[in-house]
Amino acid sequence: MNSSSHGHGHDLHHATQSLRSPFAPAATDTIRVGSRRWFLQTGVGGLGGLTLAEMLAAQAAAKSGNGSVAPPKNKKAVILFWLSGGPSQLDLWDPKPDAPREVRGPFGTIPTAIPGVRFGEHLPRQAAIADKLSILRAIDCRSSNHTPITMQAGNPLARRTNDGKDGGGFPSMGSIVARYRGGNDPDMPGFVGLARSWTSDVYGAGKLGVGYEPVKGLELTGKFNLPKGIEAPRLADRDRLRGQFDRLRRGIDQRQALDSLDGFQRQAYQMVLSGKVQQAFDMAKESDATRDAYGRCSVGEKALMARRLVEHGVTYVLVSGAWGYFDHHGDDVRWGGIEKGLKPLCPRIDQALATLVTDLEDRGLLDDTFVMMMGEFGRTPKINEKAGRHHWTKVMSMAVAGGGMPAGQVIGSSNAHGADLKSGVVRPQDLAATTFRHLGIDLGTHWVNQQGRPIPIVTENGRPVPELL
Repeated sequence: MNSSSHGHGHDLHHATQSLRSPFAPAATDTIRVGSRRWFLQTGVGGLGGLTLAEMLAAQAAAKSGNGSVAPPKNKKAVILFWLSGGPSQLDLWDPKPDAPREVRGPFGTIPTAIPGVRFGEHLPRQAAIADKLSILRAIDCRSSNHTPITMQAGNPLARRTNDGKDGGGFPSMGSIVARYRGGNDPDMPGFVGLARSWTSDVYGAGKLGVGYEPVKGLELTGKFNLPKGIEAPRLADRDRLRGQFDRLRRGIDQRQALDSLDGFQRQAYQMVLSGKVQQAFDMAKESDATRDAYGRCSVGEKALMARRLVEHGVTYVLVSGAWGYFDHHGDDVRWGGIEKGLKPLCPRIDQALATLVTDLEDRGLLDDTFVMMMGEFGRTPKINEKAGRHHWTKVMSMAVAGGGMPAGQVIGSSNAHGADLKSGVVRPQDLAATTFRHLGIDLGTHWVNQQGRPIPIVTENGRPVPELL
């Protein structure tokens, strides 16, 4: 879908997206603390459509026949900003100030902290910290489509096919991380998604197994508060725990009492009741100044939550501000064109990324945390008749930071009009290899599908981006 095709369902979804706070509880999220529903849902519920106990059991079953995950020896982590819809390379990180107006678009350009490198004028904060970034201007996204599948999988063989078999069974990078590394803290999940629109913005485990699906982070917010009188630091004392739960048992089906839980249910309760999940999702721990610095908007709040999650032991966090919000076909659709649609978004992603990178550095976490900001493809070189740009799968740009990798550089280039790859091409499989190398996952690893066939986690001769080594 690299043309102007734009179906009715696509337009309708644009027209109906909500702009409410990502951390505002939905009506179905209201659970009376201490109730039977609280006990069941916090103890064994809420993770990606599975109960937590089921997820733990699925993971154990998969590992029993296919190796096990060694405890991480470090706190390496990944945060992926997903710019759903396809961000314009020409208006963000790869402007063409000398091109004709219909190519360069309505925005000017500004200098950055990298000598001779310019960004679009609406990314001043990223420009100021460009010496901490690497800008990849020659991403090959020809296998990608209007879904997160290909780029989030880091795999050109994982594609949208519209036949009920999208992705071809290949897993996302996050699910590979959940399988072969897990959480940096055993009481935290390995892969968390922060998005409202799940199917469109977060790609999951494919045929790797349901135990490695991403955790729906926004659905967990507020669900791990303990009943009054039950204190997380004391929960390691099982006798005290049993005593504290005596009053809850009267209102809970006895079949769910702690004494009768199986090992995976007990492990699920322990993960929740350790208090670590509760602490990680508690945004009240952050000052107003910090929340203001990230931005009181969807992508800003999720960026701050992502930092909290990696700080507390989650390995891979995906952030999406809203479904399709970078799909700037023109002023006749939900997200508008370049001037009316992209311009208001630029300050938000500019602030969120720049603040996150600075905050991670200040906390001593930047070298351990690989940050990426990208979408599924780029936009057409010419502004169209609706003041927008259509889908363009030949080339896109992205920004990365941290991970102890070299920074202050531009990697690759597009041609004079930002329409095609020119040099330093980076493919989806190269992003996967770079990500897994950062996390210490062996690039030669294979997983085994249901037919018993070994499937490589890095396909099509993927290799780490040389400039990021």
